[in-house]
Formats: sequence, C-alpha cells, structure tokens
Amino acid sequence: MTGLNGRPTAAELVAAVAEFLANDVRSNTTGSVNFHALVAVNVLRTVERELLDQTAAEPQAALEGLGYHDEAALAAAIRAGDLDGRGDEVMKCLRAVVKHRVAIAHPGYDSPEGGSPS
Repeated sequence: MTGLNGRPTAAELVAAVAEFLANDVRSNTTGSVNFHALVAVNVLRTVERELLDQTAAEPQAALEGLGYHDEAALAAAIRAGDLDGRGDEVMKCLRAVVKHRVAIAHPGYDSPEGGSPS
C-alpha cells in the first residue's frame, strides 16, 4: 500500500537518504563527518522502521487493557499508586511496550544472538 501520497512513500524516501549517507557520504568522508553520517543513517533507519511498523497495536492494546490511552497516562497512574496490587498486569503491559520499542530501536536485540542497528 502506498498511502494517499503515492510513491515514493515516506519510508522509501527515508531509506533512500539513509542509503546515500551510508554508501556515498561515508565512503568519501572520515572523522567526525563520517561518524555523524553513521549516526544519521541509524536515525533514518529507525524512522523507516517506525513508518513501516505494523505491530503498534499490540502495546496499545496492552495499555488500553489497563485503562490508559498512552504511556504518559500509565506512568502517572503508577506514580500515583493507582495500580498498586495489579503488578502482574502492569508488568505484562510494560513488557509489551518495551519489547515493541526495542524492536524498532534495535531490531533483533531479543534474539539469542543479539542484534545490531541496521
């Protein structure tokens, strides 16, 4: 699906810029410019994964299962003690949220081999 704006999609544009930085810029630079290009590549690849993500419904459902619409509301409830006595439910929700976040930021991290930003 290409969305309302057709092609290239936002994810395709982000991927193209990441490839340009990874291949052309990094191979022709050294030092801090090369390092900053690497950082930019990793940021763009994270954004690409966010744009292509099809699993955001899972942590959202976990939040809503506790009665909260977002992480900020859940955090406020935890600080206020509103969820005392519901530790197992809260931990299940937090695991879903963190697992999703790590899957976007560091794919493969939860695999036995670990992962590396791509």
